[in-house]
Amino acid sequence: MEKSRRSFWTWGYVADEPSEVQRQAAAKAAYERTGIAVEPPPIPAIADIKLRKPRLAVPSFLSQFVTSEKVDRITHTYGGHSLELLRAIRGTFDEPPDAVAYPETESQLEQVLEWCVSNDFTTIPYGGGTSVVWGLNVPQDATRAVSIDLERMNQILEVDEVSRAANFQAGILGPSLEAQLKARGLTLRHYPQSFPWSTVGGWVATRSGGHYATNHTHIDDFVESIRMLSPAGWYESRRLPGSGAGPSPDRMVIGSEGTLGIISSVWLRLQKRPVFRASAGVLFDDWMRGTEAVRAIVQTKLYPANLRILDPVEARNAAGVRGNQALLIIGFESADLPQRLQIEQAVAVARVHGGVVHDDDVVVDDGTGQATGRGGSVGAWRNAFIGVNAGVQLGLGVLSDTFETAITWDRWPTFDATIRHEVGKALQEALGDAAALSCRFTHVYPDGPAPYYSFSGPVALGQEQEAWQHIKDIANQTVVAAGGTITHHHAVGRMHKEAWEQQRPELFGAMLRSLKQSLDPRNNLNPGVLIDSC
Repeated sequence: MEKSRRSFWTWGYVADEPSEVQRQAAAKAAYERTGIAVEPPPIPAIADIKLRKPRLAVPSFLSQFVTSEKVDRITHTYGGHSLELLRAIRGTFDEPPDAVAYPETESQLEQVLEWCVSNDFTTIPYGGGTSVVWGLNVPQDATRAVSIDLERMNQILEVDEVSRAANFQAGILGPSLEAQLKARGLTLRHYPQSFPWSTVGGWVATRSGGHYATNHTHIDDFVESIRMLSPAGWYESRRLPGSGAGPSPDRMVIGSEGTLGIISSVWLRLQKRPVFRASAGVLFDDWMRGTEAVRAIVQTKLYPANLRILDPVEARNAAGVRGNQALLIIGFESADLPQRLQIEQAVAVARVHGGVVHDDDVVVDDGTGQATGRGGSVGAWRNAFIGVNAGVQLGLGVLSDTFETAITWDRWPTFDATIRHEVGKALQEALGDAAALSCRFTHVYPDGPAPYYSFSGPVALGQEQEAWQHIKDIANQTVVAAGGTITHHHAVGRMHKEAWEQQRPELFGAMLRSLKQSLDPRNNLNPGVLIDSC
């Protein structure tokens, strides 16, 4: 029971929660940084959490899969942003849903959505709960709200091994998907950082970014067809490898963030499991020269699976690199072809731009199963990157968060300098001189990088929201004013909506509102996310 119950204060399930030993170690690390001793806050018992009474009654014909039990409402109140989890660990649940639905079939999904719409309930599609942009919260002005959790719709419905595609129900989690494909020698190869706890439907609804740093960067690249239930009826695109027939029906749904309908199932393109691999870690004394090497490599169109550069702060903290050097991580993989030539070509380009890597640190697996990307600084980074533990630092007097964007190569150097200056100033104002700002590339394209900025610093207990808001406001303003996108793969939600309105064409906003009016005329689905009400 406890292993399968969702956690209310970290990503995933009770079994994924940080141990007390981990929390104490995090508190010690925070003390070493800030000089302020803070004990990890106690985890409240669900029985002790105060929750308002449900404002609706579940009808008997839905009671098999719709509940107003306290634990279900608590575990569906928040997403995965650190400030939400901080409120959770402090026992604050002001806006819980009034009921949670767990449909197992499309028929049950139809029943519960009809019930919600006919009664004018705020209706929130729920995948894995890892949204970090306030994408699944009950709005304060909602009079009654229902969260629809797709976790029981978690099967692979069909596999087409000839075309290399499969039809997945929206609630299937990443590990379950990969485990079922492995027996067939297939893989999706889409690994967002929330992979262990996020779902196919969530990936599509939020345009998630995944494993590949080049080429197949987003879930968009894998989608073949989508089936979605809206208040106006079923919406299903034809399954095709490609089409030039007008605007893409799939593109209207990908990134819609639960505002147009509830994704029921998705056909996704697959590939054979990789056999050949190669990796290398390249050091640069100069951050900008390192990013120039990245541009040169990506523009050769070698398409490495991994091409991520960490600035000196990231390289030191996440990969154990000594000194003031940036670290470029290069990785190739293939199911069919050895990757020795590709890694040698990429390393040669990096060396032309001042990169340093010993031949012994270029690791190649020619199909024998030799581990790549596991040793040295590359392995250290991999271990730090995989397996986010979202609750371990809660309430310890350290504020940490990230924001990510994308910009064209011609504007990149000025953009980076502007971000570091403006956000750095905001960090000092909010967190003091001990605050730190760092950057890495998560994805790169021939025409530009996707820089991912992280910041942290000491903060007074109880002042986390105010300090974060100041920093986030400056970051949003600076990113948009400097020509970047407000989000590369974290979605829009409510957090980025205002800035996104500045980024998108004004008429596009009108088009979205018209689409919303057609599919969800009463604005029941995720109101306030992505777009304003009609």
